[in-house]
Amino acid sequence: MNMMNKKIELLAPAGDLEKLHAAINYGADAIYMGGKSLGLRAKAKNFDFGEIAEAVFYAHSHKAKIYITANIFAHNDDFEGIEEYLLELGKIGVDALIVSDPGIFSIAHKVLPEMDIHISTQANVTNKHSVEFWQNQGAKRIVLARELSIIEIKEIHDSIKTIDTSFELESFVHGSMCISYSGRCLLSNYMTGKDANRGECTHPCRWKYNLMEENRRGEYLPVFEDERGTYIFNSKDLCMVPYLPELIEAGVESLKIEGRMKSAYYVALVTGVYRQALDDFLKDSELYTAKIPYYLSELKKASHRDFTTGFYFGKTTSGDQVYTNSSYVKNYDFVGIVKSYDEENNLAKIEQRNKFSIGDEIEIMRTNGDVFTQLIEKIYDEKMGEIESAPHPQQIVYIETIKSVGNFDMLRKRL
Repeated sequence: MNMMNKKIELLAPAGDLEKLHAAINYGADAIYMGGKSLGLRAKAKNFDFGEIAEAVFYAHSHKAKIYITANIFAHNDDFEGIEEYLLELGKIGVDALIVSDPGIFSIAHKVLPEMDIHISTQANVTNKHSVEFWQNQGAKRIVLARELSIIEIKEIHDSIKTIDTSFELESFVHGSMCISYSGRCLLSNYMTGKDANRGECTHPCRWKYNLMEENRRGEYLPVFEDERGTYIFNSKDLCMVPYLPELIEAGVESLKIEGRMKSAYYVALVTGVYRQALDDFLKDSELYTAKIPYYLSELKKASHRDFTTGFYFGKTTSGDQVYTNSSYVKNYDFVGIVKSYDEENNLAKIEQRNKFSIGDEIEIMRTNGDVFTQLIEKIYDEKMGEIESAPHPQQIVYIETIKSVGNFDMLRKRL
């Protein structure tokens, strides 16, 4: 099968409805999100049934799909009410469930036999025999373990496609990387009593650590010489935008962005960049190659750690870890989002997110992928009185723009 002739899905995260709107408007083909039960991001706002219904309606009206996570490692008490929960998701019309636990899978397959079920990366599927097992159970898609190389993915793809040409492979292409094998971590549970495998990770891998020798109690020695300490469990962020051709040729049909806990600006920017990159590649591979520096420069305008290609080109090394700090690189502030635009007066209605003022030079990131620079010469309040700045959270203001803008376009300011 020629993968270039098959639709490649861009799959984005949503932790709330604003992020869902951002992801879809910036080019996502599908959204993965959590309900109030069975998901691995308990700290995300997540969605009740009414919000899921709203999300499904919005997505389907934009020809996008909704996948609901149900991928915790379930204990006995997690199964209370599960059939009713799943049946309600079916009635709402979600497009697929993302599952890792065989018990949840069996119940979902029983009560929703027509529902597509995707096997979560938490199930750490790393070989063609596991893929075949899940195929035989009735799964539609495998979210491959992030520990696989591109060569291994190609081997899996070539094996399964001889059995079922409709079966799909999904892989992560961008975002935070868990330090533990396929996300199976006990650090949070041990140190805080919050179970990462049931959605409550407190991310102790990002904390600062020092070494103490048994007979020298109280003497804390940095593992790496740095006055701030060391962050020995801290991975760089995954970034595969320069290697989309290799992933697609290997047989990946869904490119997944991590980030249900990230901001709407992050989701919009990353989704928009990968949308451009994917479309450019499928249209003109030389154009895509020429624009790789641009894609990378745009991705660095979101809060991020240094980038890595993870396991795709072999085993990770010390170069894929961050030893000196656990913080993100942040060069830009998200300062506002466009709510409407008056074409006659070139006037954009803005909902403020961080302070901006007269004289600031900002960039406006449009949903169609184009970015332009705008000098803020005047700011008007809701009564069209001139003001010097927009300092209040979610304050509604108006600014003139040199180009037309639209709903969900975002304003950012270099720090």
